[in-house]
Amino acid sequence: MNQLTKQLLAALLLSTAVYASSGGLGAQPAHAAENSAAVLSSPASQSAVIQSTVRLRSAPSVGSMVLSYLKEGEKVLILEKTNAYFYKVRNKDGEIGYCSSQDKYIALMAAGAVPQPLPPAPAAASIESVIGRGMSYLGTPYEFGSSRSDTSTFDCSDFVRQIYLEAANIKLPADSRQQGRWVRENSSAVTDISGLKRGDLMFFMSYKGSSAAAYAGIDKSAETITHVALYLGDGQILHTYSVSSGGVRVDKLSASWTKRFLFGGPVIH
Repeated sequence: MNQLTKQLLAALLLSTAVYASSGGLGAQPAHAAENSAAVLSSPASQSAVIQSTVRLRSAPSVGSMVLSYLKEGEKVLILEKTNAYFYKVRNKDGEIGYCSSQDKYIALMAAGAVPQPLPPAPAAASIESVIGRGMSYLGTPYEFGSSRSDTSTFDCSDFVRQIYLEAANIKLPADSRQQGRWVRENSSAVTDISGLKRGDLMFFMSYKGSSAAAYAGIDKSAETITHVALYLGDGQILHTYSVSSGGVRVDKLSASWTKRFLFGGPVIH
């Protein structure tokens, strides 16, 4: 190697060393590491644990509809921090909604832990499709014993059967008593209204009066089902029950309906 070549090589090595010491080399990996740390420290896409039962709402507002309840100890995936008060989360059933971001309700899992995404739940989407289909029939006239092949009128069981058939391709029995038997045999029935979830069917007995005394001492397990409705959450039901009521409608669970409630449960899990 001649003297000129040695001098050129030495100059090249010196310039490389200066460039590296100034941060030129390795700058991109350091930047990438910072970005990685930022992602892990961000509440978005982080696993969390519910600390105390909290409402899962349809929008980041205390006035929005309650979709369901997140129970103490339940794990959720935080999708984003929507504002100063709410997280957008997905629960173990794949249901997406908004819950309070207060520490007394929810806590992020250990810092640095890579969150494991919860599995998607096609059932949640199907339930919303069923509800959406039902809402499209609002105002459809009531007819007792309506034709199961005609959607111009509905009775209660025909309405429920039709929307599950159209939205989820599930063919339920034709009347409310058989639908109730189907839920008992193929699903998990609950007798406490607070245990119902959005999209569950609700079964009722006959009206016996407006006073609590009219229902005192009744063995509800022996009562005949006379009505079925779809639970929307937040104390609301979607159903149809009489000509005078205006057909398919959304109602609040009044004291009368609550007294008549027998049991309920999901068609889609």
